[in-house]
Amino acid sequence: MMSLPDHASVVIVGAGPSGLMMAALLLRQGIQPVIIDSKKELTKQSRALAVHARTLEILRQLGLSDQFLKEGMQVSGFDFYFLNDEEPDRLIIDGSDKTLFPFVLTLEQSKTEKHLLEDLTAHACPVYWDTTLLRVEQSDEGVVLQMRQGELDKRISCDWLIGADGASSAVRKALKINFSGGSYIHRFYLADLELTIPYPDNQIRIISKKDGFNALFPISNNLVRCIGVVPAALKNRTDLRFDDLKPYVTFTLGVPLQVESCNWFSVYGLHHRMADQFRSRRVFLIGDAAHVHSPVGGQGMNTGLQDAYNLAWKLAGVVNKEYNKAILDSYSVERMPVAHGLLKTTDRLFSMIVSNNFFIKRIRKWVAPVLIQRIARSKDLKGELFKRISQIGITYRKSILSVHHSATTAIKAGDRLPFLRVFDEKLKVDTDLQAWCSKGGFTLLVLGELSPMAVSGIAKWIKSAYPFALNFFYMPPSDRNKAIFEAFEMSSRKAKRAIIVRPDLHIGYINDIVDTELIDGYLKQVIGWRKA
Repeated sequence: MMSLPDHASVVIVGAGPSGLMMAALLLRQGIQPVIIDSKKELTKQSRALAVHARTLEILRQLGLSDQFLKEGMQVSGFDFYFLNDEEPDRLIIDGSDKTLFPFVLTLEQSKTEKHLLEDLTAHACPVYWDTTLLRVEQSDEGVVLQMRQGELDKRISCDWLIGADGASSAVRKALKINFSGGSYIHRFYLADLELTIPYPDNQIRIISKKDGFNALFPISNNLVRCIGVVPAALKNRTDLRFDDLKPYVTFTLGVPLQVESCNWFSVYGLHHRMADQFRSRRVFLIGDAAHVHSPVGGQGMNTGLQDAYNLAWKLAGVVNKEYNKAILDSYSVERMPVAHGLLKTTDRLFSMIVSNNFFIKRIRKWVAPVLIQRIARSKDLKGELFKRISQIGITYRKSILSVHHSATTAIKAGDRLPFLRVFDEKLKVDTDLQAWCSKGGFTLLVLGELSPMAVSGIAKWIKSAYPFALNFFYMPPSDRNKAIFEAFEMSSRKAKRAIIVRPDLHIGYINDIVDTELIDGYLKQVIGWRKA
């Protein structure tokens, strides 16, 4: 067993998806974190399945998306069955013009963790397994942790602590942070089933009938996940097996599942909770340690990964003495409203899906099918639904880091940088705006007609004031890149945009005036840049 160091700049408690993602992101910023977990090894159960478009965009920036796409299954939409429907109401996911990944990828959490751990191993960052956090003491100068590694007690110090240790977070409990929310009254079951015949297509099936609810998620050609509510007649059983549920599943589906074997079966309660604060001085909470959701839309794991994506670049900048510590306040400002909004939305939807209330069942019978059919017929509504499910619609417009001085209304500071095709005039290659801006650090993107002298002046200023820290791209008007100018509402050839893209590919600053003094003011006064 490897010995823990006496001190680390960052300690991450929890080697689940959020903790592993946090470590991978910090490593790319030159920070070597210490990551511990009370488990003895990686999760073997499949657990979370959905990997959404925004998560795949993050993985693409890390150079890991191809590995996930190779192993996962691309789901194209949903089939809804209500009451006695024999034919489903089909809703096809439509995000082809919004992202490089216009689908939901189903991939077992165990494989997500495996890929992230392999990335840490490639960067010589180990996980200290069988290591339990016992106590947390913090001051304005640092954090002291009491741990038990195997049979040995160990006391180490760190500058910053990340709690990524799940819904029962020892970090959150040690800091006495309240975990507000509640639990659903039903018990639920989950079964990963190997079928004797291939799953018929790549649609998620949701079946809601008078006395039963089931959802089927394709994992691979013959592997499917079945989830549902434990029937009232079995809710008090402590030795429940999937064989006990087969008759109920057959009743709800209308046909028997041709099951070869059950690879994993679990009965559990579901909760909807959120920490009252995501930060306590030098300690941060991410993932399930900060919020837990109903399984509607597969939002939980993806939200945790975005927590890490939001925090990592800010914390790395502080550790590397590039930014003032005040930037860390923006983590809670940006992520708590996202978690709260998702919690409220998923809770309402899930309650409607599983409720036995007479009026809600009537809504499921008469209103829900009409609403789904309406969405299915509208490209705009399908697009909006995809933005919500995929999390590409999350915005930080109200953040203290977002400065918008532009006439643009569709795209504003705080929004995710849109996925738009780009023809690189300099390299003469096709690419996209996100790929352009995916290098480490901030990116200054200037759109519009500038004189060669003005472009040269900006480049010289960056080289002098922000060497190796601010990437620069200039895009003059052209027929090949007309869509980008339309997206940023630049109808006049005289129009200009100065856009600063954050390391997490959210827009921090938009101005209709290209002025290095104003750009410098944003970086120093809003971001708190210290090195320049």
